[in-house]
Amino acid sequence: MQKNRTMQAVRFENRTIVNVDTPVPEPGYEEALVRILTAGICATDRAIFNGYADFSGIPGHEFVGLVEKCPARPGLEGRRVVADINIGCGRCADRRHCPKRKAIGIRGKDGAFAEYCVVPVENLRLVPEPVSTRHAVFAEPLAAALRIADQVAIGQNTRVAVAGDGCMGILCALALSCYGKNVVLLGRHPEKLAIAKQQNVETFLAGKDVPPEGILRELGSFDVTVDAAGSAAGIGYCIALARPEGIVVVKTTLPQNTAVDLSAVVINELSVLGSRCGNMDFALDHLKNRRIDVEPLITAVYPFPSFEEAFRRSGENDSLKVLVEF
Repeated sequence: MQKNRTMQAVRFENRTIVNVDTPVPEPGYEEALVRILTAGICATDRAIFNGYADFSGIPGHEFVGLVEKCPARPGLEGRRVVADINIGCGRCADRRHCPKRKAIGIRGKDGAFAEYCVVPVENLRLVPEPVSTRHAVFAEPLAAALRIADQVAIGQNTRVAVAGDGCMGILCALALSCYGKNVVLLGRHPEKLAIAKQQNVETFLAGKDVPPEGILRELGSFDVTVDAAGSAAGIGYCIALARPEGIVVVKTTLPQNTAVDLSAVVINELSVLGSRCGNMDFALDHLKNRRIDVEPLITAVYPFPSFEEAFRRSGENDSLKVLVEF
């Protein structure tokens, strides 16, 4: 491999997108140099752009790539991979909650909005052959959606409401519908709700001015509510819709502090549960066996030189998942 190679990459600086030419990173013995094939732009990337996590570096954490160099496991070279984004200190049993952890493209580690990315070998997951590269990009967010079922017992009769018809909300509704048939997706966009409805998930169009009381009158309360609204109002909605002693799962991350009235949490003895990353192997298995169809979630695909246009498109109201290809 040639020395002193450079690559194109993107950085976020002062809420602007900066294209940079930077050296191709060199992997250590227990690392792999991954040539990025396709990367996804998600709400977390947009939050980072607006100051969330105070991240400086190359963002991007949803990706599929080809292993170009892997000193410890040369047999991986040429294989398609995705990656668990959490990098622990090596001593903690759970790297997802290691106090010194790094997160690819989010915290202390350059990410995938670049031609190459270095990833620890233990974080790599092989993409099964039947799964297309574009679909495999969804492994990370789908794993996060499936994580809820690891944390909360979802049975056939468990009433679940997912608030938010963005990409994560739809993925959460589709993932949870694999466990129970009483899942309702609440949203404001008929065309987005239709994607879940086509995969046998009940939906409810909650207009901008519809208060939680209106939904309660129509649907009743829920055993589990999931905040994937991506807004400060989402968790309040989910608290209001949960039955006494119910569970509120919070997926939304925001760059600003959020004021929440917790009186209903105390009065109704609710459990509030944060939920983040999940099992990548489990997500890939769902994609391989087509339990969830992610194709309708792809809004647009752009070449990497058009990243700024792709990023702008990802923030439009009708957008779900925007991909960039290298």
